[in-house]
Amino acid sequence: MAHVKNGNIQKMDPEDPFLLVPDKMKSQMDLETALQDSAKALDLFLNNRFSDALDLLRPWRSQSMYHAVGYSSMLAMQAGMTFEPKDVEKAMTALQESLQTCQMFRKKTTMVEAITEMFYKQPADDLTEEEMHAELCYAEALLQKAALTFLEESMISFIKGGIKIRNSFLIYKECDVMSTMAKNQSDQMSTQAHFRSGVNMGIGSFNLYLSLLPSKVLRLLEWIGFSGDREVGLSQLREGAASNSLRSILSTLCLLMYHLYVSVILGTGEANLVESDVLLEPYIEKFPNGALILFYQARIALLKGNFEFAQKKFLECIAAQQEWRQIHHLCYWELMWSYSFQQDWLEAYQYADLLCKESKWSQAMYVFQKASILSMMPEEEVKKTGENVEQLFRQVESLRLRIAGKSIPTEKFAAKKAQRYSAATPVTLVIPAVEMIYVWNGFTIVGKRPELTESILVTIKKAEEQLKNDPNPSEYHVDDQCMVQMLKGLCLRHLGRLDQAQLCFTQVISSENRIKHDRHLVPYSMYELGLLYKQQGDLGKATTTIENAKLNYKGYSMESRLHFRIHAALNTMGTSVAKLPPHHTSA
Repeated sequence: MAHVKNGNIQKMDPEDPFLLVPDKMKSQMDLETALQDSAKALDLFLNNRFSDALDLLRPWRSQSMYHAVGYSSMLAMQAGMTFEPKDVEKAMTALQESLQTCQMFRKKTTMVEAITEMFYKQPADDLTEEEMHAELCYAEALLQKAALTFLEESMISFIKGGIKIRNSFLIYKECDVMSTMAKNQSDQMSTQAHFRSGVNMGIGSFNLYLSLLPSKVLRLLEWIGFSGDREVGLSQLREGAASNSLRSILSTLCLLMYHLYVSVILGTGEANLVESDVLLEPYIEKFPNGALILFYQARIALLKGNFEFAQKKFLECIAAQQEWRQIHHLCYWELMWSYSFQQDWLEAYQYADLLCKESKWSQAMYVFQKASILSMMPEEEVKKTGENVEQLFRQVESLRLRIAGKSIPTEKFAAKKAQRYSAATPVTLVIPAVEMIYVWNGFTIVGKRPELTESILVTIKKAEEQLKNDPNPSEYHVDDQCMVQMLKGLCLRHLGRLDQAQLCFTQVISSENRIKHDRHLVPYSMYELGLLYKQQGDLGKATTTIENAKLNYKGYSMESRLHFRIHAALNTMGTSVAKLPPHHTSA
């Protein structure tokens, strides 16, 4: 519905740039004060005073764009960690209100101007300082709402989320143009640093995270207006992180997430720990007891192979606050892995059990992890826990989630593995917790501790011997032997015994026609063999082998995860396959 005032038809729907609404009375809160309040709220948040931060922002959220976006962003973060429907609904409502608040401050458009803008690009140099910030805040709220939209289990929600993301990116691009123009003006606005750092974060995160996608997918996204240039992304985020502004910490957190998680799980595992240390250092000094800061400090230690110090810091993070228990769950996940790397299965079980009891993020994965860890323990220890391993594995399928109507690959993988226990006569999984270390790229972490890698190798060799001497081999026998050989090859490669490792990988590849179920083992082994050739300095052979894994195998478990890793590996070797075509442009 449209309203006319003084010849102007004003925008009504906060998500539709071509619907028009009436003016509303703007707040008495000026932009400078709003930024100061937001900075105070952010400090409270980083000092674990989450409720105080929300209380500071809440009263002005319907009259100040920065109060609105700050308030809704914190609720969105909480919803993303809990997966609780009530939290998601609360965050979605707050984000919708944020969009409405931001809309009050966006440049008003006449009907003629709105129609003209559909066909002709309009200059962005006539916006006021407040209107520029409104565009930026609007893009941030829209992006967060899109992310939560993906939690709804339907293709319609997926499409809606995609449209919101595209609109958000296009606004960020406009803000980038505005920022460049403002930078070149002699009378720069007083809030330029805050505006610029918001642009850095938006343009930087889009480019960095889209650059992870295979070039075929990225070319399609570029055709509809996106861009994904890794170096542009890193440069923008580094500029934002280095600025003394409201959003500096947000650019820092984007970089830390990329270095400490994304590049490990979806890449080759070579995290930039030097830059991560430098990025985190000033925040360790300013927020020594901040839960988020302690968490990332612990994660860096874990990736360095310093598991003992990491465990200490994760426990400090848990003790630092009790309000947002979702942060505890992140720590439980990391503690579970750190003890798994050390093969302290009883401790690893304790944290897997806590996740099963407290977190809703991925119950299928948690239950599978718990059952896998119990499978590594002596039978008498398992009995003391009171757990039934077979029953746990049988639960996995019923606990799977769907995001945007799609299965989660790791849950699908776990459910397929757990199917063995659905038969009248279950077929036991072989060292499943060690296999899951590989699924999450954990060998790149534990490989930094030769003594622990040797210890895992001993466990693998025991499994190898048991399979060799099995008097009644099951239909999974060859698959299990190949899985064990691949894991053995990984340990040997990280220990520098490259010739022995090569034999393990080639044995799996040569068994391709005999594998019945776990068809992912061949392309994954081929990828690992390619990395071995790279380690030997033979980049040509490495590239050919990895490209073979990419091009000649389809329809296997965890295929998309391997394609992400292949894309990252080929990029590090500078191959043409991973690079984008000449028409590639960046924001």
